[in-house]
Amino acid sequence: MVRGASSASTTERAPSAFPLQAERVSAGYAVSKHPPPATGALAVLREVSFTLRPGELVVVIGVVSQASEVAVGFRVEQVVMMGRSPHQGGLQLASADDATAVKEAMERTGILDLARRVVSELSGGEQKMVALARALAQRPDVLLLDEPSAHLDPRHGVMFFELLAAEVRQGRLSCVAVAHDLNLAAAFADRVVLLHEGRVRSVGPVDEVMTSENLREVFGAELYVGSSNGSRYFVPRRQTFP
Repeated sequence: MVRGASSASTTERAPSAFPLQAERVSAGYAVSKHPPPATGALAVLREVSFTLRPGELVVVIGVVSQASEVAVGFRVEQVVMMGRSPHQGGLQLASADDATAVKEAMERTGILDLARRVVSELSGGEQKMVALARALAQRPDVLLLDEPSAHLDPRHGVMFFELLAAEVRQGRLSCVAVAHDLNLAAAFADRVVLLHEGRVRSVGPVDEVMTSENLREVFGAELYVGSSNGSRYFVPRRQTFP
C-alpha cells in the first residue's frame, strides 16, 4: 500500500499553514486530499507547490491538472516529450537522456504502443495516462495531481491510482492528490489530512480520520461507512426532505 497517503477536504480558502510543510513530504510518501466540489483545491496545491523546495518548482515538481488539455495535432510521444522541457535549455533540443525518459514514462503508464497516435483521437482514460506520462517524464521528486480520476470510469480510476501507488511504493516520487472520490482515497491512502472550512479537521490513518462523524461534519451529508477486504467504503444515505 501507499505509505503516508493523506486525504483532505477544503472550502474556498486554503489553509494558512498546510500541514505538509511540517511533515516534509519525502520520497516514498503519497498524499491524497479530497475537497468538496468547486472549492479551493487548486489553492491548496498551489500552497503545497510553493512550500516544497522553493526555487526548484519547475524541475522537481510535476503537475497533472484536472482538465486534460488535448494537444490537437500532436502525437503521444511529442506530448510526453513536452515534460522534458525544463531539462532542455533555451533551445529546447532533445537529448538521448530525454528520449530515454520519454520511453520509460510511456512504458510505466502502459501507453508505449500509442506513441505514434494523435492525442486528440484517444479516449479520455488514455489521455489521462498521456498527461501522467508527460509528468513522469520530467522525473519529478513530487507529483501534484488535481482530481486525477475525474471523468474516468471506475476501472480506469482504479488503474490510475494503482499506477500512482506503484510509483510511490518503488520510491520514485512523492504524490499529492486532490480527489473527490472518498472510496479511492480510502483504498489507496493510509494517512489522511481532512480539512474543513480551510482548517485541519483531522490528521492520521484512514480508519481514524475518515469516520462517519468527521465526514458528516465536513460534507454535511450522512454516509454509511463500511469495510471490505481491509478497505473502507462509503455510501451516501438517502435523506427525507419535508
